[in-house]
Amino acid sequence: MWGRTPSLRARETVHMVDSLKRPDVEELRPGIKRPAQDTILTPRFYTTDFEEMAKMDISANEEELQAILEEFRTDYNRHHFVRNDDFQQSWDHIDGETRQLFMEFLERSCTAEFSGFLLYKELSRKLKGKSPVLAECFLLMSRDEARHAGFLNKAMADFGLQLDLGFLTESKSYTFFKPKFIFYATYLSEKIGYWRYITIFRHLEAHPEHRIYPIFKFFENWCQDENRHGDFFDAIMKSQPQFLNDWQARLWSRFFLLSVFATMYLNDIQRSGFYASLGLNARDYDIHVIRKTNETAGRVFPLVLNVDHPKFFALMDESAAANLKISEIGRSGAPKAVQILQKLPHIAKIAGNMLRLYLMKPIDTACLEGSVR
Repeated sequence: MWGRTPSLRARETVHMVDSLKRPDVEELRPGIKRPAQDTILTPRFYTTDFEEMAKMDISANEEELQAILEEFRTDYNRHHFVRNDDFQQSWDHIDGETRQLFMEFLERSCTAEFSGFLLYKELSRKLKGKSPVLAECFLLMSRDEARHAGFLNKAMADFGLQLDLGFLTESKSYTFFKPKFIFYATYLSEKIGYWRYITIFRHLEAHPEHRIYPIFKFFENWCQDENRHGDFFDAIMKSQPQFLNDWQARLWSRFFLLSVFATMYLNDIQRSGFYASLGLNARDYDIHVIRKTNETAGRVFPLVLNVDHPKFFALMDESAAANLKISEIGRSGAPKAVQILQKLPHIAKIAGNMLRLYLMKPIDTACLEGSVR
């Protein structure tokens, strides 16, 4: 499923040559990277209440779900994820910090896509025979996510390291979410993925001199998979009005929007050097993606965040600066107990800012009806 693994001799050769060109990393074995340590900002693996999911009545929006299923069956990207001659070259010129940050980007992206594959594959298995439409939709989405993860892992191999996806499956901790929270989280994950990929693609299409690696040429079709997956979760939530129409939905919509936006913002500002290598300003890029995702979410969520509030991105910037301080402390070499004490005021700063952002008056999407979004 993930492509042929290079021979041991080939992997060891790559490892010895490449070790001269990249910072030290912890490896499971030559050429296989140990997954990044879990933090609050790393991609998560999810599980859910499969019985509750199987009992859902989707008849209120089954026609739209059937139409989306037909799109999944068409498989527009069946022949898209094929490595071409553009990949057959040395990437030694991508070195130093740029190489490290690019590897982190590939690893985080691969882990997120593989997380989606595992969740969707398990959902398709658990729902088979109980909810045929949903089971097949999840199966076909897992197909897409497997392609994405495999393609990213092969890209990592070009830089001398890969993830052992089997080890990742067994070693990662899984976060339990009730189905409605799975829908909120995965909907936003897929839609923000669409806006991230299409924004990078359009930028590099206009500025090909910054396309440091050929994977970015694949982002236009790739992001359409993300968009279709997001549309699927949109349709599921519309089939379950109880997930969208009560006071709890208004609170949870704000929580998940803020969580997804803050996670991306803090991560990307911390890795602004990677975006600079693509000719992008990380802050401007994130603001654009957040605004577009927030606007898109208004088509299904009962409310969205007021990202145009003058304090919104100011508080995000303060939180990103505090997060950078936390990272610096983590690299300081000071004893762990000292590091914890040093980090506490910065953690408190981020927590306080997140609370202020959460309590900021949101925008009721009912007032957006009829507007061009």
